[in-house]
Amino acid sequence: MSARPRIVILGGGFAGLESAFYLRTKLDGRADLTLVSDSPQFLFKPNTIYIPFGADPASLLIPLAGPAAKREIRLVEGAVEGLDADASRIRVAGKDLDYDFLVIATGAAMRPQEISGLAEHAETIWTPTQMVSLGKRLNEVAAGAAVGSEPTILFNVPPGNKCAGPLYEIVLMVETWLRRRGLRDRVRLVHTTYEDTYIQAFGPKLHGVVTAEFAERGIEGRLRVRLASVDAGTARFEHRSSESFDLLVSFPPYIAAVTYDGLLADDRGFLATEPGSRRLVGHERIYAPGDAGDFPVKQAFLAFLQADAVAEAIAAEVAGTVPAGSFDPVSMCVMEEFDKATFAQVPLEVTGNPDHPVVVRADADGRYRVGVSPAWRLGKKLLGLYLPLRFRAGLPFHAGLPWRAMDLGLRGMSAVLARR
Repeated sequence: MSARPRIVILGGGFAGLESAFYLRTKLDGRADLTLVSDSPQFLFKPNTIYIPFGADPASLLIPLAGPAAKREIRLVEGAVEGLDADASRIRVAGKDLDYDFLVIATGAAMRPQEISGLAEHAETIWTPTQMVSLGKRLNEVAAGAAVGSEPTILFNVPPGNKCAGPLYEIVLMVETWLRRRGLRDRVRLVHTTYEDTYIQAFGPKLHGVVTAEFAERGIEGRLRVRLASVDAGTARFEHRSSESFDLLVSFPPYIAAVTYDGLLADDRGFLATEPGSRRLVGHERIYAPGDAGDFPVKQAFLAFLQADAVAEAIAAEVAGTVPAGSFDPVSMCVMEEFDKATFAQVPLEVTGNPDHPVVVRADADGRYRVGVSPAWRLGKKLLGLYLPLRFRAGLPFHAGLPWRAMDLGLRGMSAVLARR
């Protein structure tokens, strides 16, 4: 290791930025930090759910140059082209970068091509451009319903998806949006999923909330249906069932955004990691927090926790100390519904079962909390303000007095509003 360690972080998303900013906070000036991103801007992806309903995509972008400069982090823009782990060298945009520690946070991508016809006949929710397209289609459906048509909007979570929550947000938001326009009784809403329970990864309490919401709102829900193919106007499922639609909205199967030759990974390219440190199996100084790694649930809050664990592990090795913490997968999320929101705090454990890769911990006790209230919309808005402020300043999400204040507020709200 160099006298002044060279730490290269690949990826300008949640895990990459949190790793970079947390490392700078932990190590101050004792290491050289380089951030590699294929985009000059960070996208606050959780709030892209508002784009179909009129939000400006530009409002969700944070230029990376300013925060990187504030924290003396070298910013390299370009795509990862190759890795030589033996030589501790990464190739980016035709140039080689040497490292002492490497953080791979290049995230996930979508592969709708796994399901015949999905890319051609569905509106998918991933990029801002796709969300803008969905907004146009929703307005077309609403316009048709206003003049007498009775369209069906079909929502689908297919096998291979690693984060179903945003699609549940979209269907509930669409229902509220139609109701406010006096069109709800003219539009049929159907939600289908391969899961055994709704938002399966987050356990029975959230399933109960979604079941109740679907019943109250007249949304037809179907569990354990696996999408096999899509034609114009028809979704076909395994075991020969099908559903007609005027608009299909789907969250496609996940794959790793970048694959790395020579590194152990699963069949979707997600890198094999040690549970607590997120260190790559077989590599002492390479780490993979967030969506690039093999934790089965891909979610921003979990990415933060993994990035913090990585920063703690690297900082401890640089300083010759013991890491102050490791990855403890306790997810927190707020599910938007437009008229109210649902909060969930879910302690998870990995099972090794591909059909149920995570479950709520048996010893979760009072830490497994779910609550529904209009007040949780405020909680989501506060998080949407807090995170951009931190990242614009080049500061990590989980650190300092601002986070302690935010955490205290969330804990207080959950104690009152999330007792299930």
